[in-house]
Amino acid sequence: QLQASGGGLVQAGGSLRLSCAASGRTVSSSVMGWFRQAPGKEREFVAAINWGGGRTYYAHSVKGRFTISRDNAKNTAFLQMNSLKPTDAAVYYCAAKLYGSNNPWDPMEYNYWGQGTLVTVSS
Repeated sequence: QLQASGGGLVQAGGSLRLSCAASGRTVSSSVMGWFRQAPGKEREFVAAINWGGGRTYYAHSVKGRFTISRDNAKNTAFLQMNSLKPTDAAVYYCAAKLYGSNNPWDPMEYNYWGQGTLVTVSS
């Protein structure tokens, strides 16, 4: 239902663009979100966007550096990550919340998850 891609190795200060291709029920999801999980840490919210793209939400740690967007015609959500830091290194997961837009930062609100894509940031 969700296929994440675009991870890789980048130097600190560099950029990456993650993509999340939706299919099936997830193409009309109310909210698309990105979460990340670093080794030994809990999964944490990164960013989310509503279906129309008019509302976006960001974790404080990425605000101003990351930009979430979605292209509903292509059933794809994106996460543009700039000025990457070593602390951004993690497996990044996209997720789809089918109905409503409450609490987009809460992973329990999401119905579908992608398989994750690894982002490594070298210092």
